[in-house]
Amino acid sequence: MRDLWLIGIGTGNPEHVTLEGMRLLREAAVVLIPRKGAAKDDLATLRLAILRAAGAEARVIAFDMPERDPALPYQDRVAAWHDEIARRWIAALEGAPEGPVALLVWGDPGLYDSTLRIAERLVPAPAVRVVPGVTALQALTAAHAIPFNTVNGAVTVTTGRRLRDHGWPEGAETVVVMLDGECSFQALEPSGLTIWWGGFLGMAEQVLESGPLADAGPRIVRARAEARARHGWIMDTYLLRREMG
Repeated sequence: MRDLWLIGIGTGNPEHVTLEGMRLLREAAVVLIPRKGAAKDDLATLRLAILRAAGAEARVIAFDMPERDPALPYQDRVAAWHDEIARRWIAALEGAPEGPVALLVWGDPGLYDSTLRIAERLVPAPAVRVVPGVTALQALTAAHAIPFNTVNGAVTVTTGRRLRDHGWPEGAETVVVMLDGECSFQALEPSGLTIWWGGFLGMAEQVLESGPLADAGPRIVRARAEARARHGWIMDTYLLRREMG
């Protein structure tokens, strides 16, 4: 693997892939597609739909994603998981055609995604090219027609785990939460907080909820559970804003 192209594909809508990304998909020799089990077959299907939309003729090679070891501490668990994914990339490429290898990355490869960290484990190191994609943050604020920040206001981007463990970030006005499978906003005192939430952003299945956290929170919990049961998976994110003054 001399050339590795990490192509941001947005949140699942082929129209959100940049023209540069579409061109590189056509120029790649191989595209690696992860398999995450029967319950998440839709994820592989979406990647294949994007390849068809691009007119890509690359050889598609699938590999099975490993499971994380719950017995390990969190940081060790993630590191071991990344090590195994890198090994599976290499194993999957045995006998593959020469030429650039592409990976389709949800959202943007540089924002709350580990593909770049996994690529750092490859020996010998390939030449890595990153194509930015539409992020969940952009798709969320566009879907709700809201600005990302207030005038002269800072934004904190964090995870559900950190929100649960540490609460509202000190001094924050706007908080965007990524990678939250547990609706961690439920751990917050809702007074003065407004939430904008979205699942399957940019896709035909898109579902949105917003409003004061005390009112919208329970609706989001129900909507998320229903959507996940219907599809077998869900990708979602949300923005919280505190009334200042």
